[in-house]
Amino acid sequence: MASLGELTAGIAHEIQNPLNFVNNFSEVSKELLDEMKTELDLGNTVDAKELADDVIQNLEKIAHHGKRADAIVKGMLQHSRSSSAEKEPTDINALVDEYLRLCYHGLRAKESSFNATLKTDYDKNIGLINIIPQDIGRVILNLITNAFYAVNEKYKRCQAEPAYRTGRPVEAALKYEPTVSVSTKKVGDKIMISVKDNGNGIPESIKEKIFQPFFTTKPTGQGTGLGLSLSYDIIKAHSGEIEVNTKEGEESEFVIQLPV
Repeated sequence: MASLGELTAGIAHEIQNPLNFVNNFSEVSKELLDEMKTELDLGNTVDAKELADDVIQNLEKIAHHGKRADAIVKGMLQHSRSSSAEKEPTDINALVDEYLRLCYHGLRAKESSFNATLKTDYDKNIGLINIIPQDIGRVILNLITNAFYAVNEKYKRCQAEPAYRTGRPVEAALKYEPTVSVSTKKVGDKIMISVKDNGNGIPESIKEKIFQPFFTTKPTGQGTGLGLSLSYDIIKAHSGEIEVNTKEGEESEFVIQLPV
């Protein structure tokens, strides 16, 4: 995991980026408003309206980057805040399945074109396990959200460029079927939870970095880079382990191991 110095530098860098945008768009907006006042004094209402439209666009950008800074701060607070909830006997199969369905339908509501095949395999012999359901639920939600994002991005790229990173015939690429598989299994005194997708996988060169705070492979503005880091901390707090198995260009699988 990152050292305190690296973490502090990461926080400063990540918050500074959206703040720079806020400051720049604020300064430009002030200049535009000064121009708009001049045009109104001259009776040029058409030009004034065009300037007003530019200001509105800038305000939308300011709001966007302000929300990004807010998300970063909230993510760091989640990192630093120890959970006050207590462990309780929980049906892990029901918990995992609930978050899988919530995540899927939530993404479908936001993006109607999104679709994926869901595969589940729950071990009915697990019974109840002692966890903080809200925290483990947050981890499951994060992993499943990432899985859906991965398959959706691969699907979009396959449609736009059928031979994208596949080396396969165009026909095969066009038949790509986004699939997310979730399973649970009891192995000795451990519970294994797997979230697997057939997206583009994770390059070996960055595999060791994915649990570091602020590290993300998503485009700027689409992720804070705190989800996997927070998930790592939650699983460690449950005396568990989390690891990733991946084949670049083919698939990724995150495996959580929790004590019974």
